[in-house]
Amino acid sequence: MSIRLRQSKQEDLKSMQLNPLTLRFSGSCAHLETAFQKDFLETYINHIRIVLVLAALQFATFSILDSFLMPEQKHVALAIRFALVCPYILLVAFLLRYRWGQRIMQPMVASLIVVGGGSVVFMITIAPPPANYSYYAGLILIFIFGYTILRLQFLWASLAAWIVVVLYEFVAIGVVKPPMAVLVNNNFFFISANIIGMLACYLIERYARRDFFLVQLLAMEQEKVIRANRELEKRVKLRTAQLERTNMELAIEINERKSVEAERVRLAEQLKQAEKMEAVGSMAAGVAHDLNNILSGLVSYPELVLMDIPEESPLRKPILTIKRSGDKAAAIVQDLLTLARRGVANKTVVSPNQLISDYLTSPEFFNLQRHHAHVKVRTDLDADLFNVVASPVHLSKTVMNLVSNAAEALLVDGEVVVTTANLSLDRQIDGYETIAPGDYVLIRVKDTGVGIAFNDLKQIFEPFFTKKHMGRSGTGLGMSVVWATVKDLDGYIDIESVEGRGTTFSLYLPVTRQALADVKTRVPIDAYCGSERVLVVDDLAEQRDIAAGMLGKLGYRVAVVSSGEEAVSYLAKEKADILVLDMIMDPGIDGCETYRRIVAAHPGQRAIVASGFSETQLVLEIKRLGAGEYVKKPYTLEKIGMAVRKELDRPQPGTKNNSITD
Repeated sequence: MSIRLRQSKQEDLKSMQLNPLTLRFSGSCAHLETAFQKDFLETYINHIRIVLVLAALQFATFSILDSFLMPEQKHVALAIRFALVCPYILLVAFLLRYRWGQRIMQPMVASLIVVGGGSVVFMITIAPPPANYSYYAGLILIFIFGYTILRLQFLWASLAAWIVVVLYEFVAIGVVKPPMAVLVNNNFFFISANIIGMLACYLIERYARRDFFLVQLLAMEQEKVIRANRELEKRVKLRTAQLERTNMELAIEINERKSVEAERVRLAEQLKQAEKMEAVGSMAAGVAHDLNNILSGLVSYPELVLMDIPEESPLRKPILTIKRSGDKAAAIVQDLLTLARRGVANKTVVSPNQLISDYLTSPEFFNLQRHHAHVKVRTDLDADLFNVVASPVHLSKTVMNLVSNAAEALLVDGEVVVTTANLSLDRQIDGYETIAPGDYVLIRVKDTGVGIAFNDLKQIFEPFFTKKHMGRSGTGLGMSVVWATVKDLDGYIDIESVEGRGTTFSLYLPVTRQALADVKTRVPIDAYCGSERVLVVDDLAEQRDIAAGMLGKLGYRVAVVSSGEEAVSYLAKEKADILVLDMIMDPGIDGCETYRRIVAAHPGQRAIVASGFSETQLVLEIKRLGAGEYVKKPYTLEKIGMAVRKELDRPQPGTKNNSITD
């Protein structure tokens, strides 16, 4: 392992290109020179400043030697040391604190070698022989400082040292003129020390550049590794995301297949039930037709006979029994016709509230109360309930059957509650059957009785299915009549039942905005007409069409969009006097967030809020943002018209007229 590392290191060093004379990076490595100089400066700047201070102290210390070797000239020597050289050394150390001084550090430090060496050469000229012969040793110390300790680069150190050598040779040969033996001896050691210093400086700088080069190679390799890791992480993330997306798509597909299979099973069961009901209905229609012909005599003739028989006749009682039996048989025939969905009378606009109130004051209800005195019947009817288009007879029979079954389910004291309400569904409900979105009148009959067993729920609408004693309490056709009547109205049925706790039947009947024949409009239509621009925002096409149609009838200029995002985009280009804003829109942002974005761009924008639910926290929040009236779905012409007109006529602080009239 170590051999391979050494071989790899040697191969890397072969790629390092240096100028053999100046040691500067060259060739393919020339771009490293600036970075090396910067790194060298950052690495050794503090070291060089400390060495300069120590050099000044050492140079000053040698003044003691001057006092012994040349006592007559020591004042000159002290002046040179303390007035020139030491201050200059300290000055250079101080200037290296600044950026501009650091940029010229090498020539400044090299000048110290020249100044220091020159001062020693000058002291050689003033010192008396033979004392001056030994001063060359001071030059050797300066070389040691310059070549090694000061960390001068080879080129500058060599240049400064050879300048000192030239000065020494000039002074020694031309001025001092020592004996030849002394001159040769001094030059031998002096020049040898210089050459050895050059070699040491050369090697120090070369190894420093080598280390720097290896560090750069390592950094580049590390960068390659980092880039490779990042690329690998990127690929792993991409692959992971692909796998997650594939898994998600697979999970979605599995869920969709499960949903499709569940829907297929549900539809198959519905189809089976519909076919069963259709078959039973066809049979019931045929039976009812034949029975009607037979019963005509049983119902009509006893009435004629009774008109001719005296009150005290013993025949009167059996004939009355025959007539009552005929009436019961006729009622069963009517149920059979309803079950076959062939006996539906002409449909008219019906008020469910009025129909329920009429039943609760009818003889049938009083008879029910007489047989079930322990049962309390209570109502909770919506005063603003919409009307429906239905057969009053069959819808009344439906309510009667539900209330009668609820009362009979109460074996002890209990309560039956009949409730009505307007309901607007933005999305389907999966209950006993799937209820499509739309506007409905809800008729709900709830009891606290014995409940219905789970296994019986699927069968309760089948003809002649009953848990009662046949003939004593119903015919087994009551719930079949309920089913047929609701289906004739394109409605839906939902059932909630818990054994021992009670049952709730909920009928969802499509609303009509037609008024009863005897109902008069309470507010003149002119009171809520207008011509302003209205933007209807609702995710359901049916709701948009209803609102747009009603407001258009009132004279307003209506535009519609299907989401909050579309509303924001529309108002960025067009204007509207008022918004009719649905609260719940899916997918996308809801009504509250839509209005928040709109008022941020269009302060003071008028709006009314529409929802199929009661006022929620979101409705209160949007009102705090500045929206006006709250309209509960389903719409009526008067309800939506009055809300729009009231909000348009409401004054806003600081404005005179916010309507767009162009």
